[in-house]
Amino acid sequence: MPVALAADVVILTIRDGRFAVLLVTRGNPPYEGRHALPGGFLEPGETIDATAARELDEETGINPALARLEQIGVYSEPGRDPRGRVVSVAYAAMVPDAAQPSAGGDAAEAHWVALDEARGTALAFDHDRILEHAVEHARRQIEHTAAAAAFCNAEFTVTELRQVYETVWRTRLDPGNFHRKIMKIPGFLEATGRTAVREAGRPATLYRADPKRPLALPFPRPRAGQGAAGR
Repeated sequence: MPVALAADVVILTIRDGRFAVLLVTRGNPPYEGRHALPGGFLEPGETIDATAARELDEETGINPALARLEQIGVYSEPGRDPRGRVVSVAYAAMVPDAAQPSAGGDAAEAHWVALDEARGTALAFDHDRILEHAVEHARRQIEHTAAAAAFCNAEFTVTELRQVYETVWRTRLDPGNFHRKIMKIPGFLEATGRTAVREAGRPATLYRADPKRPLALPFPRPRAGQGAAGR
């Protein structure tokens, strides 16, 4: 039996203060009219990483080199695709709030959907499972790498970074504790020498960070019932 290889990409962002995922509405069978993750089949001369990068570019217009795109798993269960034997390599892409996406391939529409809403939708194929794995991957990555910066603009304030952690972890963090702990992590934040005024407040220092960089010290997720970092 021939086996096809595909890439499915879970594109995560923070939009209007909510953790969101890009979903497409399938325009063709199987699952015509159902929501699904963006994805595509491996094309001749491509690596599977290139397939994922192509899907990211086609669906969001984001340069894959600027996104935090990485493999999160291989899904090979027989029967996962009614069209035949399809093995999918799944990726998580963490991106800043992007422009309105445009549908490509066999997708009729593409749109950002708040994570809570996406979880209430029966996605096509086994994409519910892939989505859950990608979300947990993102939550782990911001503990041990600078991945939280992938959800920010190129330059950001500490407050904006804290809001990323709060949104992804779904918890409130004490601003003072967060600032002290994040500034103690060597090599995480690099001051740009510039400031910006956000929402009519006082000027705040702007920072940048490499989202792919491992943290010298972890920034652990608060335990259940622990409402602020460092408490």
